[in-house]
Amino acid sequence: LREMKMELLSLLNELKQMKWIDLSHEFGENTPRWPGFESLRKEIKLEFGEYPVRAYQYSFPGQYGTHVDVPGHADVNGRTLEKIDIKECVLPLCVINCSDKVKMNSDYALSLDDIHDYEKIYGKIPKGAFVAMRSDWGKRWPSQEKFQNMDEYGEQHYPGWSLEAVKYLIEKRDVTAIGHETFDTDPPFCKEQRYFQAECYVLKQDRYQIEMLTNLDKIPERGAIIFCIFVKQTNGTGFPVRSVSYTHLRSHETEADL
Repeated sequence: LREMKMELLSLLNELKQMKWIDLSHEFGENTPRWPGFESLRKEIKLEFGEYPVRAYQYSFPGQYGTHVDVPGHADVNGRTLEKIDIKECVLPLCVINCSDKVKMNSDYALSLDDIHDYEKIYGKIPKGAFVAMRSDWGKRWPSQEKFQNMDEYGEQHYPGWSLEAVKYLIEKRDVTAIGHETFDTDPPFCKEQRYFQAECYVLKQDRYQIEMLTNLDKIPERGAIIFCIFVKQTNGTGFPVRSVSYTHLRSHETEADL
């Protein structure tokens, strides 16, 4: 037992020496949000002077800031927050970089070709992985206007996933989760995927997703691990999440290079 404890402590020390990246935005009253939701409201319930502590009461949508969507968000019989196994929250992370294509086209949808191109360089996406779409849209934080990117006709323009791509990742690669930097899985200007077709498909396949990630440009395309930590809320369909990643690999380095 003593040897096992020492091994765990040694592993912990080793992990702390690795490169850790916070993939979550801070959130507050001015956090960009899906336009159908109101911003966070915060009320002081206990204040210094009258009490020895300060405490707030918060009101905000579950899908707020960097947040998780679980199957129950799109499926009446889907699993809710408290039913997600803790082992599903620690996954190998694969990052598909579409940032250059998004610079050219704000409505870009990650395609099947993007997945194939990724696997030619970094190898097959492993079963149970978390696959993130890097668009660098998170650099628009904290501007609601820049996140929505509306045109003169009131249409939003931001990137997302093609339905074909998410079907492939789930049906052929059996991934556990996906993530992206924008409000939604589906690009809002992609009329053939209205409304929320790719998002609903993912969740109805008993997978989850993380929306409004950040700092995906600071981790390698393959070789990192992601932790997605959220509250164990009864019957919850979504909640702000603290996602972090660690890696011992440098950018553009693969496991085969070690």
